Amino acid sequence: MGFTGDIRTFDIFDLLAWVHGRRQSGTLVLTRRSTKKRFAFRDGALHGSSSNDPRETIGQALVRDGLISEEALFKALLKQEKDNRRLGQILMGERLLGEEQLMRTLRGNALTQVYDVFLWADGRFDFRDEEVQPLSAQDLDIDLRSVLEEGRQRRERWHLLRERFPSNEVTFRVPGEPSAVEDPARRQVLELAAQGKTLASISLQSRRPEYETALVLAGLCDEGLLEVDKVAVGMAESDPVGSIIALLATAEMRLKEGRFDAAIEAYERVLMLDGLNQAAKKGLLAVVEARKQSRARETVPLDKVPALRIGAVALSQQQFDPHEGFVLSRINGEWDVRSILKLCPMPEEETLLIFARLLERQVISLR
Repeated sequence: MGFTGDIRTFDIFDLLAWVHGRRQSGTLVLTRRSTKKRFAFRDGALHGSSSNDPRETIGQALVRDGLISEEALFKALLKQEKDNRRLGQILMGERLLGEEQLMRTLRGNALTQVYDVFLWADGRFDFRDEEVQPLSAQDLDIDLRSVLEEGRQRRERWHLLRERFPSNEVTFRVPGEPSAVEDPARRQVLELAAQGKTLASISLQSRRPEYETALVLAGLCDEGLLEVDKVAVGMAESDPVGSIIALLATAEMRLKEGRFDAAIEAYERVLMLDGLNQAAKKGLLAVVEARKQSRARETVPLDKVPALRIGAVALSQQQFDPHEGFVLSRINGEWDVRSILKLCPMPEEETLLIFARLLERQVISLR
């Protein structure tokens, strides 16, 4: 059982108050433009959340809070693709993060996600009274009573901020000589604003909600460090999440088509919008690997027969990894590449790359 609706007719505050007051269990999915958020409730308490907004991923929350570096996050995400484990488990396994730090960040990030929806002027909701997942060590168990009160206060402050910054397309200028700002978060916002970035862009690149970004910008304006430059009147507000999702989809399609330059261009456009986007960074690595595999296929025809170019003594003097050694052990001057691929336990693309490396090192030849 469940119900759906428009938040212009069924306010988010009332919806969450209903979940809390009725001690509802289930899943609430909220969508606005291209942003989608999912909240899991048990007995009226918030137990889990997710979001496709790059500002609201747990990885970026950990980086923003100074608990891990961007480099450590990127390595963990690459490992996650292979291990299929949760990011927090990987980081704790690498001793880069403690369980208490992880839980504190998970709770803080979930609150950031839910506080943001109080400020949505439009969108859709879908509540499903579905079977609740079993309790886990990472259940958040956040009481909605305090969430509702904070949400009410933020909504009131947001209306005042909107009077100063009517659109997320507003830009700023530095009225005089740039002043030193000690706080790193405020300094970052000031630097981005001085570059002519919009409020939306500053929020995305600083990995902070528009509400928090607007608060910082208002403070900098009050101190005379910034002034409003231009306010886009009558222009639809930008949808950076949608732009990023569309560009990533285009890049993945071009990669599948083997149009590597076009894929690189799309990934780089993502990074122009969002310089910290991990999906784009991983995508660029995937393009490099796919291009290598493509060249390997061109270099190593499947119907050719590989043969050793060097003798056993010279072969023993070279270093080969176990996979290369396995491939070499199957070369007998009679089997073609296709036949050897069927015998190898490694993926076909990896084996072709091994053949390409052995050809480049002039260990084998093809005839």
